[in-house]
Amino acid sequence: MNKKVFLVVMAGLLCSKGLLAEEQPKSFTGDEMVVSATKTLNSISNAGGASVTVITADDIKASGQETVEELLKGVVGIDVASNGGPGSMSSLFIRGGDAKNTLVLIDGVPINDPASTNRTATLSNLTLDNVEKIEVVRGSLSVLYGSNATAGVINILTKKGDGPLKSYLALEGGSYGTSKIYGGLNGQTGKSRYAASLARLKSDGFSFADNRNPAIPHDGNTSEKDAYTNTTISGSYSYDFSPETILETTFRYTDASVKYDDSANGYTGDRFNYVWPTGYVADLNGLKEQHNDSRQYVGRIALKNTGKQLTSTLFTQFTDENRTDFDNDGLKTTNFIGGMYEAGWQGDLNVANSNTLTFGLSGKNESMKYHDYVWGASAINKSVLSGNIWLQDQWSIAGAKVVAGIRYEDHEIFGGKVTGRIAPSYKIGNTIFKASYGTGFLAPSLYQLYSDYGSETLKPESSTGWDVGIEHRLRENLRGGVTWFSSVFDDRIDFDMVTWKYSQVAGESKARGIESFLEWRPFDALQLAINYTYNKTENPEGEQFVRRPENKVGISGRYRIGRSTVLSANMQWVDERKEVTSSKDRYGNLIGKLPSYFLANLSASYNLTDKVELYGRIDNVFDTWYEEAWAYATPGRSAYAGIKVNF
Repeated sequence: MNKKVFLVVMAGLLCSKGLLAEEQPKSFTGDEMVVSATKTLNSISNAGGASVTVITADDIKASGQETVEELLKGVVGIDVASNGGPGSMSSLFIRGGDAKNTLVLIDGVPINDPASTNRTATLSNLTLDNVEKIEVVRGSLSVLYGSNATAGVINILTKKGDGPLKSYLALEGGSYGTSKIYGGLNGQTGKSRYAASLARLKSDGFSFADNRNPAIPHDGNTSEKDAYTNTTISGSYSYDFSPETILETTFRYTDASVKYDDSANGYTGDRFNYVWPTGYVADLNGLKEQHNDSRQYVGRIALKNTGKQLTSTLFTQFTDENRTDFDNDGLKTTNFIGGMYEAGWQGDLNVANSNTLTFGLSGKNESMKYHDYVWGASAINKSVLSGNIWLQDQWSIAGAKVVAGIRYEDHEIFGGKVTGRIAPSYKIGNTIFKASYGTGFLAPSLYQLYSDYGSETLKPESSTGWDVGIEHRLRENLRGGVTWFSSVFDDRIDFDMVTWKYSQVAGESKARGIESFLEWRPFDALQLAINYTYNKTENPEGEQFVRRPENKVGISGRYRIGRSTVLSANMQWVDERKEVTSSKDRYGNLIGKLPSYFLANLSASYNLTDKVELYGRIDNVFDTWYEEAWAYATPGRSAYAGIKVNF
């Protein structure tokens, strides 16, 4: 779809009362509370110069989406690229940074996998079951979170118990043989608060090798469906020893399995065999059992004491992830086991009504076990220790707010590193001026250091990032904003397709651009929003980063009919993107760039009674063909519906 048609369709949808919504705050043009920007609870307008987006429970419900990955695709400043359908490997980029430059948290627990090649988070298995809201903070936050937080932080906050017992049970199904059954409960009994959910998702899927792409071979080479299953258990429990002292715990377990396809000759297919001297050829007769099984555990225990001036939190937290790959004959090929264990303390001191000092320290152990069952590559069994101490001051007076911090991190391999951040804001009338500047560092992953594709000579990336912006409320029901940002990554770590090794990209890699939004509520029942991101990325040779568009537009809205019906829609236009240099068509021609595309999704919910809710969604309404990674399929027009019963 060209840009003119895109603009016409957007205008038509915006003028239609029956189509609209997704990612606006609960109060829409209101002021959501956020904790991730400062590690203390503040409203967005009082979080200093941080650039923050909050996706609330209402937004999650209105979207109808199943996974965190799909929900984040419409957020300003974020790009997501997936290698296939449900459960496939995916990468998330904030402000043009690499996936490894984004730290992902669940209830404050880092879930970036120490055993993954780039120490990235596994987004594909993060379902939205039991998720209360998601906070996205753009910009360098190494001063609070250390390595991996050099482009931004995403914190997924789960539901907590409160009030009398409430429970629900739901069932849904739809395209690609998809079915899901899930349920949960939450409440409070005496001094105990609890919440829990259990979900089982199953999909027959579709071929990850794109059968709609005419430039790659077919004839049975893209015919196999790649199935996906996901079982997730999530919960939290807290106990009030006294009004001042609370024990808080959270836990999440995911067991997932996904089939996927081979890659060779610059594209993907169901199965390839190497035939000398021809090279890799499609094998249409062999088994197609290639798949990945994974299990992930996430947990946290914290003891919090709130005094008149000092709030003290002692915590321990962990993640454990085990991933095993199997080939097309059903035999094991590789096994990755990653673990993170951390213990620490945070104190929040109210020096005065206008000044809060936050200081913290922690020690962390990250470990990786890796085994290659096919090529006999060197097994890896490595771990690394790190410790940190940090200080942050939040100072406010007469409409001005300054957040400033410094961190010292001692890494077992790379020694001591110091990072800092300052993020001032100033509110005058209905206008907020804001800015931030931060430095960061990113240590190489254990895989990048010790695998046969790595090098122990690698050193950490360093980075600087700044942004400056303005937000203005034109009326009570209308507000907008624009932010200019720039990030510089020194000695960026990347995979070299020539040497087949991870190496340092000498020099500065840059990303700079604009993030803007407009939110309007013309009347109580209707909410509209538009966002635009411009992002220009350059490596030291002036080349664009792969799979990161320069331009992206999102439009969303929500229309409520009475008290029982909500109609929603969201639309995206994504500019063309540079593809990895190894991507080729069936004739050996280099791909270069992926074409731009336009998507529209619709969803609706209807309260049949006070206890029974019907809901459904249509994704990719216009059945647009597009790819987020060359030769990997994306869903066509698809529909899903469900019923939820509350008890």
